[in-house]
Amino acid sequence: MFRKGQKLYSICTGACPKCHQESMYTTKNPYILTDTLKINDRCSHCNTKYRIEPSFFYGAMYVSYAVGVAFGVAAFIVANLVFGANLVTTFIAIVGTLVVFMPIIMRLSRNIWINMFMSYDENLVKRKKN
Repeated sequence: MFRKGQKLYSICTGACPKCHQESMYTTKNPYILTDTLKINDRCSHCNTKYRIEPSFFYGAMYVSYAVGVAFGVAAFIVANLVFGANLVTTFIAIVGTLVVFMPIIMRLSRNIWINMFMSYDENLVKRKKN
């Protein structure tokens, strides 16, 4: 479904947005909370610098808000419309969903943010193979 060369691949896997060859993050598991947002300085494959400028990822906060709302709406739909839960139970389900998925939401928003400014470079990957 997700193939290298597609933005969705980089967004969902956290791969380098230029070459898709390695993860931007020092630790693959987002639930190691001390390392959730730790990223490598550069891609070891294509030498792409991840922090384009100081405080680059502050913009990901806006994306994080939208992704959090999407997760909250999904939790509402599942709790209220699918299971028919009352208002209090639905609220608890939304808060629980946001707390449980917080590390994923943070990484996903960073992935979306960096992919808004960088694109896959097929020529870069071909040059590196040769």
